[in-house]
Amino acid sequence: MITIAVANQKGGVGKTTTAINIATAMAATGWKTLLIDLDPQGNASTGMGISSEDRHRSSYDLLVEGAALGDCVGATSIPGLDIVPATVDLSGAEVELVNVEDRTARLTAALADHRGHEIAFIDCPPSLGLLTLNALGAADTLLVPLQCEFFALEGLSQLLLTVERVQQRFNPDLGIIGVVLTMFDRRNRLTDQVADDVRACLGPLVFEAVIPRNVRLSEAPSHGLPALVYDHNCTGSRAYMALARELIGRLPAERKAA
Repeated sequence: MITIAVANQKGGVGKTTTAINIATAMAATGWKTLLIDLDPQGNASTGMGISSEDRHRSSYDLLVEGAALGDCVGATSIPGLDIVPATVDLSGAEVELVNVEDRTARLTAALADHRGHEIAFIDCPPSLGLLTLNALGAADTLLVPLQCEFFALEGLSQLLLTVERVQQRFNPDLGIIGVVLTMFDRRNRLTDQVADDVRACLGPLVFEAVIPRNVRLSEAPSHGLPALVYDHNCTGSRAYMALARELIGRLPAERKAA
């Protein structure tokens, strides 16, 4: 299973929207996909239409209680897409894991040798605490949503530094599969300037697909649906399908063949 963490310690950059819709797009192209909600807010779970009452086993059980991954996986309304939901209990996991010896490797152990899915996306919280460190430790690679605004550039440099530290201490094989520009507004000149600066700095690491500001993307979670299901013809949905095609092209050839 290819495991991709969707992370950026800055909030409001489109992490959850990206995780939900890229996972849906991958499932739509035939990949057996798993979405792991590791954010205590549980927005990815809500956005997939999983009610609080239906979250019987969650990512909290996976990390803190040592539950088996198979016991925490639930189906979604999207064929080929399963989810490990999050509950409010996850907000206490940071404290509960502090004195645990393998506190940064709990998710790695939970995902070890899993064969039920071909690809997994981990929706990380907007912080660099133990939950995100568990995701980065377990991931093969990192997908970074980056909002097209000035302060996002500062947050990106901090994230890249964190990735370097994780490579040194926990996961030497962690890579960055790409940076996706989100909330792109062509009417705003600053948006173009930030996009140009990011591409000048990171070059081909930045995906060609750009996620626009789009009302349908914002409306979809309130209906418990990914935008690709809520309105598959809106510009946001088409952008995420383009991102999925580009992402598949960046996956290792031997893994795609498998």
